[in-house]
Amino acid sequence: MAKPLISPSLLAANFANLEKDLEIINKSQADWLHIDIMDGVFVPNISFGFPVLKYVAHLSNKPLDVHLMIVQPEKFINEVKELGAMMMNVHYEACPHIHRVIQQIKDSGMKAGVTLNPGTPVSILNDIIADVDMVLLMSVNPGFGGQKFITHTIDKVKELRELINKSNSKALIEIDGGVNMQTGKELVDAGADVLVAGNAIFRAPDILKTIQEMKDL
Repeated sequence: MAKPLISPSLLAANFANLEKDLEIINKSQADWLHIDIMDGVFVPNISFGFPVLKYVAHLSNKPLDVHLMIVQPEKFINEVKELGAMMMNVHYEACPHIHRVIQQIKDSGMKAGVTLNPGTPVSILNDIIADVDMVLLMSVNPGFGGQKFITHTIDKVKELRELINKSNSKALIEIDGGVNMQTGKELVDAGADVLVAGNAIFRAPDILKTIQEMKDL
């Protein structure tokens, strides 16, 4: 079985010394860099905007995995593209016209991801699973780092894997929230392709070693 892709979450980095943390991630075996953009409307928190992200994009040599937890994310497709993002991920719940948004993201040259909140069923993706490059399952309620993993996510991963296989979709399965060595192993065993980890990586005594160990799950 292929090793999972690891996407460290910038939200857990040390913003007083962001350059140092990004240098460590650049040296690591991390595959992507996960960036959460929050607006205080769709989720009850605010993270960072494009001026900070331009700086991050300049310093990072990892592909940018950009997750927009905002209302009307389609308004910012050009800004995300200008960052040089590889993946733009939008919430199903924030996009009444999700198919159109997926096409707009792809037309811009980026890969298109769709995120589901913990209370949103996988079956809602039936009509678009063949069009997306990735599905991100939130394994905590979005908005804050450091929350407890919602165990039902394991079943959702299995269900999503079945849907992807049945529809001949090429979509990757990404998980974000409460991911550590223990939950990461369960998720990979259930069929997850990409693990987003924040505190488990950036609060670890040895970030490089922790990322290596996650790759080997």
